[in-house]
Amino acid sequence: MDNKEIKALKDTQLKEQLMELRKEQMNLRFQKATGQMENPNRWREVRKNIAQLKTEETARAASSAN
Repeated sequence: MDNKEIKALKDTQLKEQLMELRKEQMNLRFQKATGQMENPNRWREVRKNIAQLKTEETARAASSAN
C-alpha cells in the first residue's frame, strides 16, 4: 500500500484496514511459532503497512486538533 492509497482512505476504512493487518500479523506470528511460515517477507510488509496506517491516523488526529 502506498501513501496515496492510504491518504485516500476514509477514517473508518483506515481503522478497518488496520484491524485486518493486525489480524494478519497475529496469524503470521502463529505461523512463525509453529514453523509453517511460507513467506517470511510478508512479516516485514505487514509491519510496514501497520506503521504507515498508524502514522496517517496520528497525522489526521493532529490536524483535526489544530
